Amino acid sequence: MKFKAAIFDLDGTLVNSLQDLSDSMNIVLERNNYPTHSYKEHQSFIGSGIRSLVSKSLPLAHNDEKEVNRCFNSMLEVYRDNCTIKTAPYDGIIELLDNLVSRNVKLSILSNKADEFTKKIAATIFPNYFNPVIGLSDEKLKKPNPFGALEISKNLGIKAEEIIYIGDTGIDMQTANNANMFAVGVLWGYRTKEELISNGAKYVLNNPLDLLNIL
Repeated sequence: MKFKAAIFDLDGTLVNSLQDLSDSMNIVLERNNYPTHSYKEHQSFIGSGIRSLVSKSLPLAHNDEKEVNRCFNSMLEVYRDNCTIKTAPYDGIIELLDNLVSRNVKLSILSNKADEFTKKIAATIFPNYFNPVIGLSDEKLKKPNPFGALEISKNLGIKAEEIIYIGDTGIDMQTANNANMFAVGVLWGYRTKEELISNGAKYVLNNPLDLLNIL
C-alpha cells in the first residue's frame, strides 16, 4: 500500500524534551518542598500529558485532586517559559522530514502534551513541516482515544489505512491501531521495544531514516 500521510507523536519521537519537562517539574516540586526526580525517573512519567506527569511526580501523601490541580497550574506557568530551552529534534529527524516532504507525504503531529505547548514547540523547531498540529485540549480525548488521529485523517482527506502513525510509547501504538492506522514504534524515545510490540507496533525503527523502508 502507498502511504500518503504520516502522523508523529512529539515527545520522545520528534524531539527530546525530557530535560525541559523534568527541569520545569522539579522547579515546581522545589517550590513546594517536595522531593525532586532525576531525568531517568521523569522519563517513565512522560507520555500521558502534563497533568499525568504532575500526578506521578508528587509524593503519594500529597496526591489529592486539589494538590494535583494546583501544581498542574504551576507547571503550566513554569513550562511555558522553559519548553524550548533544551528541547531539540533527535538526530536524523530533519533529514527524514525533508525526505518525506520530497515524496509528497503529508505530515501532522498528534500529542498528549497540552495543545499550547505542542504548537509552540512545533512552530519553533519545525516551521512549515506539519499541518495540522494537535495537542491535548480535553482530557477525555487523550490518546489512546483515536479521535485526534481520525480528525487529522478527515482534515487531510486521506483514509486512515493510508496513514502511518509514529510514536515511542505503547499508548501511541494503541492509538494507531484504534484508528486503523499503520503503527510504527521508535526506539530512541522513552519506552522499550517490548512495550511497543506488546501494544501493537507493526514495525519498529532503530533510527529515523529506517521509516523510508516502509515507503
